[in-house]
Amino acid sequence: MRLRLTALSSALIIAGSLLVTAPAVSAQVACAAPVPSPTQPGYTIADPNCEFGSTTPFVPLTDAAGQPISEVHTGIANGAAYRIEVPKRNWNRELVVWAHGFRGNGLTVFVDNPSIRRFYIEQGFAWAASSYQTNGYDVGHGVTDSHDLIDLFRTVRGTRARNVYMSGASMGGHITAAAIEHFRGDFVAAMPICGVLGDKELFDFFLDANVTAAGLTATPIRFPATLAEGQAYGPEYGQTVLSMLPELGTGFNTPNVSLSERGRAWAGAVQQRSGGVRPGFDSAFAFWNSFGRAPLTNVPFLFGVYPGLSGGTIGIADGNVTDNRHTLYQVDASPFLSRTELRLNISALRVAPTADARRDLTGIPRVAGDPRIPVLSMHTIGDLFVPLSMEQIYAKEALLRGQSRLFVSRAIRGNQHCGFNAAEVQRGFSDLVRWVRTGHHPAGDDILNPRAVARPDFGCRFTDGPHPEFVGQPCTP
Repeated sequence: MRLRLTALSSALIIAGSLLVTAPAVSAQVACAAPVPSPTQPGYTIADPNCEFGSTTPFVPLTDAAGQPISEVHTGIANGAAYRIEVPKRNWNRELVVWAHGFRGNGLTVFVDNPSIRRFYIEQGFAWAASSYQTNGYDVGHGVTDSHDLIDLFRTVRGTRARNVYMSGASMGGHITAAAIEHFRGDFVAAMPICGVLGDKELFDFFLDANVTAAGLTATPIRFPATLAEGQAYGPEYGQTVLSMLPELGTGFNTPNVSLSERGRAWAGAVQQRSGGVRPGFDSAFAFWNSFGRAPLTNVPFLFGVYPGLSGGTIGIADGNVTDNRHTLYQVDASPFLSRTELRLNISALRVAPTADARRDLTGIPRVAGDPRIPVLSMHTIGDLFVPLSMEQIYAKEALLRGQSRLFVSRAIRGNQHCGFNAAEVQRGFSDLVRWVRTGHHPAGDDILNPRAVARPDFGCRFTDGPHPEFVGQPCTP
């Protein structure tokens, strides 16, 4: 296995893995072709010295005068590409392990940078990131490959980090939450953002969105018996959705969806299952019901996430993780069931899970909501890909385990998945660090209080600047 390196680079062969110390000054890096994975047959590993799909090199950050302010290290270890970056001066002996999100089911893995890379370095933190050995919704490899970075950092740098923070986005949030529970004592704090903190309940949400629409329109649908059957079912289900849409309304794939009475009931059911009544939901519902955002690109997004109708494991493990046998569907916040809700609960397709689909670090690993270290999270309230309900599920679990004091959640008024700006993420990380260093408990939003979530100003406190796709009552200064 060979990577094309600059003349200033040095390579170390350790335990059969290629470790590369990249130059500490900006230099032209020739991008090498992906190399075969030594651990995952059929996979290839993209050159960690280049941004995937481009010739942009990964080189140290520089200051205003063009002088390097960091040292970068790259390589391939145990079938995963990695990047490590350390401040050139004044490293605080602390490390952030960054976990990336879901990248589809392609067979080339690649590593990239956290969104606030420069902020980490300027604040004195080193960071490390892995490609993981696999793609897909493989949280297990994400956990172990990310955790391996701690020892890899010591090997590359010759010194151990004093404190290690864990952070990640989307599926990387799931990895973050699972890692701190699986590897007790190795992390001092965690910051999942837009994370799948409800683990398999994300796939239940996809299931709910589909079965409620079908139930309200009396459209027959089925649950495939196997993963292969589920994948084949996609195109057939897409045609079913197209026949269903006129009964739900018109204007899908535009910002001006005009819903029928059944369509409004469906929107209400989605709202209740995604976090409850909250500001800006109409704009979120229109935003996420545009076409072209999911495997079934010719139908609205919430139907395109048909993994909710094909087992939920996206090829990572056999078996079905979804379960709505005891789910009570409601279309509004009233605890009393209307006739529409009674009919919906009678007609909705019910699905049972298989026994072995939710294991420790295989399939969809469980997140118990038992962090035992400070966790600060944030979520856009209009995200209907990984919805706000993921935060609420984690908060409830933490409350049941007496851990609620260790979980802070912040609501951001946006619709995009992981649609935070740099200021919001930087503020969150700074507050988490202060929490660790001083014990000062940071503020958050009362996400388990339906009245607080439904307030017109929900999410204003921690939103920094406009999110144009979000339409709600403006925040007052």
